Amino acid sequence: MPQDTGFLRPDELPDLLANYLENLNDPGKFPFTRGIYPSMYRGKKPTLRQFAGHGLAQDTNERFKTILGLGGGGLSVAFDLPTLMGKDPDDPLSLGTVGSEGVAVTTLYDMEKLFEGIPIDQITVSMTINAPAPIIFAMYIVAAEKRGVARALLGGTIQNDILKEYIAQKEWLFPVEKGVKFAVDPMEFCARHMPKWHPVSISGYHIREAGSNALQELAYTLADGMCYVEKCLARGLRLEEFAPRLSFFFDVHNNFFEEIAKLRASRRLWAKILRERYHAPLPESYENTKDPRLQSLWCRIHAQTAGCTLTLQEPMNNIVRVAYQALAAILGGAQSVHTNSFDEVICTPTEKALRLAIRTQQILVHETEICDWVDPLGGSWLVESLTDKLEQKAREEIALIYRNHGGMEGAVKASYPQRQIAREAYYDQRRVERGERKVIGVNTAVNITQEDELADVRRELQKRRGFEELHIENVRRIRAERSQEAVARALDEIRRAAETNLNLMPVLIEAVKTYATLGEICHALQDVWGSYQERETPY
Repeated sequence: MPQDTGFLRPDELPDLLANYLENLNDPGKFPFTRGIYPSMYRGKKPTLRQFAGHGLAQDTNERFKTILGLGGGGLSVAFDLPTLMGKDPDDPLSLGTVGSEGVAVTTLYDMEKLFEGIPIDQITVSMTINAPAPIIFAMYIVAAEKRGVARALLGGTIQNDILKEYIAQKEWLFPVEKGVKFAVDPMEFCARHMPKWHPVSISGYHIREAGSNALQELAYTLADGMCYVEKCLARGLRLEEFAPRLSFFFDVHNNFFEEIAKLRASRRLWAKILRERYHAPLPESYENTKDPRLQSLWCRIHAQTAGCTLTLQEPMNNIVRVAYQALAAILGGAQSVHTNSFDEVICTPTEKALRLAIRTQQILVHETEICDWVDPLGGSWLVESLTDKLEQKAREEIALIYRNHGGMEGAVKASYPQRQIAREAYYDQRRVERGERKVIGVNTAVNITQEDELADVRRELQKRRGFEELHIENVRRIRAERSQEAVARALDEIRRAAETNLNLMPVLIEAVKTYATLGEICHALQDVWGSYQERETPY
């Protein structure tokens, strides 16, 4: 975009119309810049998701029922820190964190209670967990089967993107190569046994939340996806067996037009990568949207508004930020959208904030009529220019990763993306401190005499106290009631399987049936694989 005029002329995009079929094409056709479905939201509205998770499984179960009652179309589970780190609640490192920023899930009992009375055969469930994701996934499968719901009928997503943990969020367990192997196991398992489940949500969201810019988020996310594709192909899977179940998870930040262009560029670049690098064939016809060859080329997108843009100062301003970001997500063609609640700057959503977040999505989808139009900004000189620029720069960054490191697994071991993100985050914070990037209520338009806009939030947080003792008591009761011999045998089986290249999902499923705890299973794997140690990542 020209810096001197702030606007574009048609002659600055000479290839836009000349190469329409190559760069844009109609919605539903390669390279899917304008959307993966021919009619987009006219035929299929975006799934409206909301994040929930606090306390014990029973507490979050009640919140799930509230979300469904308000018209939410899918559930997204937030787990507490011990669960994310594969630890039991009575582990010394869990002290003070059990159930505080997500739901505590330690055994199959918790998973059963979490979805009790929820029609899991009729809705989709998204689980935000990574390092121990295959274990939590095994618990969900077993809990469903105990209710008579076959695994092949389950629909949803487990995040399971371990590469972005090493890159950005830092919730890891095992050395990089073992962590990646563990994450790929559910991908192979789902390709063979669970056709409706998305076994990975390749996540740019946390890369952006760690401080990256839009270009880095796009490039590193797709490079992570390429790594998973290569690992699945190495296991003898064909593209059409697993690629249709890959999904992507992007942040939607404040730069409105850039975020729309980023989502469009991600679809185009991913489709071209699948064609150029992995030789994915084009379908003979675009009419059958269930064709695995067609779906293998899709970049299915879940978009979430940017948590890192929320402010503790004047938190009600966050409602406006979230609404604009959600609008960008829909204009960019996301398949599902999650709006953050205004209070997520201090906690997982309280009930009042959750309702507002859901209503924000519903107003956008049902009142503004933007869903009547397919890629409404397509052809905009600005949006097309930004889309082209992001695609080209992301291509260059991915090429550098492969040239210098052989792919994203090698780049992570060398701390390359970690350093790049840390550098970007540092300089962005300096821009805020110098007032070069405006943040309302923080470094500009600051209200000196602020009212307490979080009084209701604090009252609900007070109700959440005491979860830790209750959960520890529950886990100790389950340990006392279960068969210790069965648990010991299951953990030994896990250790033996971990010494091989076997897919671990079958032994994990058998282990959780014995009510082995999450921490016990993770420790058994670490006995064989060891743990990850982070390298220094200087700017």
